[in-house]
Amino acid sequence: MTITASAVKELRERTGAGMLDCKNVLIETGGDIEKAIDVLREKGLAKAAKKSGRIAAEGLVRLIITDDGSRAGIIEVNIETDFASKNEEFVKFVETLAAQTLTTEAADVAAFLRDGYADTGETVQDKLTSFIARIGENVAVRRFQVFGEAGVVYVGYLHLGGKIGVVVGLKTGAPAAVVETIGRDLAMQVASMNPLFVDEKDVDPAYVEKEKDILVKQALSEGKPAEIVEKMVMGRLKKELKETCLLEQKFVKNSELTVGQYVADGAKALGIDIQVASMARYEVGEGIEKKEENFAEEVAKQMA
Repeated sequence: MTITASAVKELRERTGAGMLDCKNVLIETGGDIEKAIDVLREKGLAKAAKKSGRIAAEGLVRLIITDDGSRAGIIEVNIETDFASKNEEFVKFVETLAAQTLTTEAADVAAFLRDGYADTGETVQDKLTSFIARIGENVAVRRFQVFGEAGVVYVGYLHLGGKIGVVVGLKTGAPAAVVETIGRDLAMQVASMNPLFVDEKDVDPAYVEKEKDILVKQALSEGKPAEIVEKMVMGRLKKELKETCLLEQKFVKNSELTVGQYVADGAKALGIDIQVASMARYEVGEGIEKKEENFAEEVAKQMA
């Protein structure tokens, strides 16, 4: 029999199950929506929608870079527990999505979820919904970014098995293999020291004004005379920018150098030009309020 799109849509809305799952179950039940709901419940697929409101603050960051370093993608996918983030199927799911960042035309996560998932005939959202039902935890694609500026070589680094991921872009005429060591050192610096900007010229003026306002209020609350506060604040702000701008930071592998000096020295030694063009640092769950669970509780939850 023919299964109409409206029937699939109604079943999806009532159960939260994936489009492909809905269509297959409607075929199985001869188009009977009420029976289809029961089948989806028996298979656990109708439970996925209920899990979507639960906090997912663990997970993985994965990145993908072409062999020539000309394009790169990075993605963060969240799940509820660290225990589940080590699940082989979850890891494969995240790695597949990372690979798809290089081919997607999506500008945001909502559009990315509408992309096809691999060659399965499902969308990313369909796969996500069915995966939630199987694994028993909420899963969310939180963010992704794609890089491909002409003349820029991208190098990446994953820290702590994917809890932190970094992509650094180097503007250079040299091939990826030549600048890989410098790029990886910079990516490790970004992972470790979490700079907010590449250098001072990239600093958002709104950020400067906000920090200046905070520092002024701090100085006044400390009882500092108003006539010297402005000078004090500019000194503190300059110090803060040295800590938050990548090229101004002390190089973690050699504190006698700034990162900018390390890049300049490396470029000179190789006889090439190198400029740090961009960077992105994703840390799993940053900014998400996490619930506290110990490992034993996570295991018990998975066994329940």
